[in-house]
Amino acid sequence: MGKEKNPRRVAENEAMAKSRMLRTSPQKLNLVAAMIRGKKVDKALTDLTFSKKRIAGDVKKCLQSAIANAENNHGLDVDGLVVAEAWVGKNLVMKRGRPRARGRFGKIMKPFSELTITVRQVEEQA
Repeated sequence: MGKEKNPRRVAENEAMAKSRMLRTSPQKLNLVAAMIRGKKVDKALTDLTFSKKRIAGDVKKCLQSAIANAENNHGLDVDGLVVAEAWVGKNLVMKRGRPRARGRFGKIMKPFSELTITVRQVEEQA
């Protein structure tokens, strides 16, 4: 008489991973997320490895987590995985400041983001 199993939030041929509190603005993170959307996971990992963007390492870590979830938790084949969705959301913004001329105060916003990656297994076309 244990608890009932939680329903899956994604389809049977999908797996998901989420990264929260990424220290960059959502706009900058979305540029990297757009770079991998719709690609096969091995090509996406290669693109992230050689990207010059600072946040690409964190995106790569999230993608590797989604691949591991697909393989270990859902029994999907890694070779047939495609990045189905990669979307970005806002998180908190730390407000900081700096004294400026004539007694004024310059606002400095330090935004955080979150990233969700969904990988989907697709059948190879003959």
